[in-house]
Amino acid sequence: MKLLTSVIVVLLLTSCVRVPDGVQPVRGFEAEKYLGKWYEIARLDHSFEAGLSQVTAEYSRRDDGGLRVINRGYSEEDQAWSEAEGRAYFVDSSDVGYLKVSFFGPFYGAYVVFGLDQNGYEYAFVSGPDTSYLWLLARAPEVSETVMAEFLDRTRTLGFDTDALIYVDHKKQSAGGKTTP
Repeated sequence: MKLLTSVIVVLLLTSCVRVPDGVQPVRGFEAEKYLGKWYEIARLDHSFEAGLSQVTAEYSRRDDGGLRVINRGYSEEDQAWSEAEGRAYFVDSSDVGYLKVSFFGPFYGAYVVFGLDQNGYEYAFVSGPDTSYLWLLARAPEVSETVMAEFLDRTRTLGFDTDALIYVDHKKQSAGGKTTP
């Protein structure tokens, strides 16, 4: 019985770090270029980000060789910032955009960079372990129409539900409720 339980636990934990069918992590990935602040442009919504605007992710090096991830977003409902710190490690080699990330204890999920501006690292297409997880990240709060069209075409072809995408608002609200850039 202990063996069966152990096998089930291992299968559940490893299924969360798999790559979705058809998705290929980028090769030639350079973690040093990926470090820094990214703006979330679009996402498929999940409870851990529900209702958040002005969402960013900041990546830095950890002493143990992994990456530190700070995700931050603003909740209009709570009138407060929400922040979560996680850690990420490469699943294969460090030149492949395939990582496992954890925000809670020993539980990891896949973080698959499958599209990337490999010259300037200005945008990235990221998935989780299946097609219900999807993000478009960029170094600036907006992307060009060309990048957006490429993202939508590619992700639709891979089976992601692009009609369900949430487009993240990065405009700050002033005290009077007016939107400011």
